[in-house]
Amino acid sequence: MQNSGKKLFTVFELYQIMTLAFRSIPLLKRAKNAGKMDKSFLERIMLAVTEVNGCAACSYYHTKVALEEGFSAEEIRAMLGGNFVDVPKEQLSGVLFAQHYADLRGKPSRESWSRIVEEYGEVGAYGILAVTRMIMMGNAIGIPSGSFALRFRGKADPRSNVFYELLMMLAMVVFLPLTGLTAILLNLFKAPILRFSE
Repeated sequence: MQNSGKKLFTVFELYQIMTLAFRSIPLLKRAKNAGKMDKSFLERIMLAVTEVNGCAACSYYHTKVALEEGFSAEEIRAMLGGNFVDVPKEQLSGVLFAQHYADLRGKPSRESWSRIVEEYGEVGAYGILAVTRMIMMGNAIGIPSGSFALRFRGKADPRSNVFYELLMMLAMVVFLPLTGLTAILLNLFKAPILRFSE
C-alpha cells in the first residue's frame, strides 16, 4: 500500500481516537447482538477506513482476515484502492459512511449521519460508527508501530521518522488506562457520542 500523501495522526488525535473507540464498545456489542453487524460488513468497513488512513500493518492483517471470510482477491484489491464496486448494496452506504468519517478525521457531516440512521436504524448506525472507530484506533496505533518495524527492513515510511514512531508507541501505552477511564466517565455522564463537521 502506498502511504505517501496520507496525513499522520498527532498524539492529541491518538488520545481522542482511543477514547472514542473505547466509548463505542457497548454500541458495537449492541449492534452485534441485534444482528446488525456481521463479519463481512465489519471487514469491509475495516478495509475502507484502512485505505483512507494508509496503514500498511492493518492492510496486511485485514486482507488476511477478509480472505479467510471468503472475500475474493479482486474485491480486496479494489477496496484497498478505494473502489467499492463489489460491496453488496445493503452494506455500501455503511462502508461509504466509514470512509467519509475517516476522511474527515472523526467529524462526519450531520446529513451523512442522518442518512445512515435512516437506512440502518439507530442500533445499526451506531454499530457502523463503532467499527469505524475501532479500526481508526487500529490505524492510529498500526501506522507508527508498523513503520517502526518496516524501518529495520529498509522500507521506512516516507511520511514518518523514528522519533514520531517511538513517541506514538509510548503515548499509546500511557494513554491506554487514561482513555479507558475517560471513556467510562463520558459514557456515565452521557456526553454526546458524536461531533459533526461544520
